[in-house]
Amino acid sequence: MTSLTTFLSRNPRVILVTVASAKGSTPREQGAFMLVSAAECFGTIGGGQLEFMAIDNARACLDGSGQTQMDVPLGPEIGQCCGGRTLLTFNHVTPQLAADLESRLAAESAANPGVMLFGAGHVGKALAAALTPLPLQVTVVETRAEELLGLPDTVTARHVAMPEALIKDLPAASAVIILTHDHALDFLIAKEALARNDLAYVGMIGSSTKRATFKSWLAKEAEGAISSEKLVLPIGGTTVRDKRPAVIATLVAAELLETYARRTTGRGL
Repeated sequence: MTSLTTFLSRNPRVILVTVASAKGSTPREQGAFMLVSAAECFGTIGGGQLEFMAIDNARACLDGSGQTQMDVPLGPEIGQCCGGRTLLTFNHVTPQLAADLESRLAAESAANPGVMLFGAGHVGKALAAALTPLPLQVTVVETRAEELLGLPDTVTARHVAMPEALIKDLPAASAVIILTHDHALDFLIAKEALARNDLAYVGMIGSSTKRATFKSWLAKEAEGAISSEKLVLPIGGTTVRDKRPAVIATLVAAELLETYARRTTGRGL
């Protein structure tokens, strides 16, 4: 059951608020939407005064008194300084509209880049949690079945004996992040990942010493046929030295989003 399905099951009467057009600088793009019931909301059209106004009008629509459209200039008159203009539409969610929304979200999710995390230790779990809300498909791979317990519901968990064997089947533009409990296993996974030239990101947790050790190992193991230049090690950059799992996870999540942004439009994911 998706989070949208859960929301709709709890709220039989819901208004769909859609950004029908967005001109100039606006909080969200055309097509963004949120759902509003009498008690709660799902999604966002950007927050701030615009969203407060939209929620109030949506709840008025539930009572039969709201507007079906709102054309809102995002200026001082509503306490915002974006400078753009947003047209919002308001529609009662019917069973067909609910099904259409489910299909849309499923299609968007299927198109999201895949990220495979190898290792579900402290950092692996923290990173899985950090990536879950992002537009990514997250898989966590472990040789220890017990470590896969407690992962977020939207994460795919895979218990395998030979994690490195999964690399060859990853779709192009996937990301590989290596955080296992075993340096020898880390090296095997990294070797397989670096042998491909179509992955968006290959990262490994560790230090500059580990990088040097891996580079030497790879040169011998691959007889110079595989370069370690594309390996991100350490992951998450070197500016912030905090080694707490949640901090590392946040830094890596940002690094990953930046990587995909550069690969797509050059400015945004």
